Amino acid sequence: MEPTDLTTRILIEIREEQQELRQELRETKQEIRETKHELRAVEQRIDHVSDDLGRRIVESELRTATAIHELGGTLREVHTLLKDRALHDRVSRCEREIDDLKHRLG
Repeated sequence: MEPTDLTTRILIEIREEQQELRQELRETKQEIRETKHELRAVEQRIDHVSDDLGRRIVESELRTATAIHELGGTLREVHTLLKDRALHDRVSRCEREIDDLKHRLG
């Protein structure tokens, strides 16, 4: 084999390896494109879930605030009822004592 044959063979092998590398590069680029597409889909799903969770949190906070407000009103009503009940019991006791005194004196 002459040196030119060896050189030619080496150049042919280099060209073949180069072609293989180019094909691998094309495949890698395609995989990257597919991965980017999948990532965009995942990002859209995450955005959707995030928006949904945000909306649900706001709705929950509104329901909680409403319930707390209503509870405050209920507590005021209970306080008034207990206050009135305590006054009513006291007035009733005083009236009984007055009646007892009237019976003793009269």
